[in-house]
This record gives sequence, structure tokens and C-alpha cells, in this order.
Amino acid sequence: MTASLTISLKRVNKIYHEGEIIAGVVIVDTAADLRHEGLTLTMEGSVNLQISSKNAGIFDAFSNNIRPINLINTSIELAAAGKMPIGVTEIPFEMPLVGRQSSMSLGLLETYHGVFVNVMYTLKCSMKRSFLNKPLNASCQFFVQYKQQERPPSKPVRCEVSPATLRAGGGAGAARGTVPHFQLYAEIDSTVCALDRPITGKIRVDECSVAIKSIELQLVRVETCGSAEGYSKDEFELNIAVIFEDDYLVTENFPILLLRSK
Repeated sequence: MTASLTISLKRVNKIYHEGEIIAGVVIVDTAADLRHEGLTLTMEGSVNLQISSKNAGIFDAFSNNIRPINLINTSIELAAAGKMPIGVTEIPFEMPLVGRQSSMSLGLLETYHGVFVNVMYTLKCSMKRSFLNKPLNASCQFFVQYKQQERPPSKPVRCEVSPATLRAGGGAGAARGTVPHFQLYAEIDSTVCALDRPITGKIRVDECSVAIKSIELQLVRVETCGSAEGYSKDEFELNIAVIFEDDYLVTENFPILLLRSK
């Protein structure tokens, strides 16, 4: 006998804020009448530390003593023991997104998938069956974000890039003298940014001794985790955007104003 469970959320993007109601349906699809011992839905949220080859030596001393931190763990019964009819059955549900209430509670943290730390929220549905049949299980991840607050004060950053600054920063090409002469000015409107808002700023090319082939922007995430035993830092590329190529503005919708001095 073939049967399956699926969790479908009403909100397509699966993004929720603390205090909201998570609503959806559990879909039971069976080719014959399906007897069961009960159908339950559990909402779980936790913070997990994960060990990789880069941080294993630093975190071995204390990682074994760190258990996942439970942020939320709530269960409801969707159906008592009985029988599901042949075909597709949709069982609606609603669950409030509220964190555990305790003196040690962190509240709900935003969903985060990093190198060292994961904050993940999941809905898990389980249908118990007789000991001769395996239980049916389904899971669905959803995402928690903080509600948008008032925009923080801007903290602009300005910088100039030239062969001299590349040499000062340890650039190999600049040290060998293979970088042509150029002068570039860049400005980021603010280093404090909301995740759902674009990073804005401008780039100005003041001088360049050769034709410009392209200008790229690279977004890199730096994650640091540690304790008294030491710290581990990892950098990895999130996105590269080509904003200028062969005298053409490639990504005109990119929130960077590109200027070239005459």
C-alpha cells in the first residue's frame, strides 16, 4: 500500500515573524484506506554548533559539552487514531510562533545557516501506525526574521583604491608592478544594513592608464566563532556582480551609482 505525507504552508516564501500564526495543511495521499494510531505536528527550532575541518582543533575542547539550544518545541494533535479514506485528504492546522518561556530563553533568533552555527526552524508531521507498518513522516523548513524596525543611523564608509593601497594591503600583483596606474573612489552609504534591503553606494573611476574591461563587486561573509580556547574565522563568497563591462553598465538595476571622471 502506497501512502505519503506532505506539509504545505499558506505563505509561499515561508518567512514568519515571532508572534505570527503559521498556517497550512497536511496532505495525506493514500491508494487505499489507511489505518493509523494518530497524526501529530511538531514545531521545532534550535541553535546548533557544527564542527568542520577548519575549526575542529579549536573547538574539540568544549564542543562535546555544548548541546543544541532549543528555542521552540510545540506539538499538536491533528487527528486521533482512526482511518484515512482512499485518495487525498487535507488537514488544516494553525500554530503560533512563540518561543519557549523560561529564565534562560533567548527568544526566537533569526534563521541562519553558517559555517559554525545553524539556527533552523522545522515543522515535522508524524503518523503512527501499527507495529507491522513503519510510521509516515514529513518535514518542512520555515524561516524566522525579525520585524523591520526603524532604520538605523547611517554609517557611511569611503575608500580609495590605487596600486599604492594594493601594495599596502599585500596585493601580489601590485607588488610585482603588473597593475596599471589607476585611481578609484568608492563609497558605501552605510555599513549597518537590513537583510531585506539593498546595499547602496557609488563607485567613481578618477584615472586609469588602460581601457577598463570590467568592474566587479564581491560580497564576502566573515563568520567568527570561539571561546576562551581560541577563535576560528572563515570567509566565503556570497555574491559577485559585474556592474561594468566594456564601457557598458551591465546591471543597471544594481543599487550602485557608477561614475567616471572626465
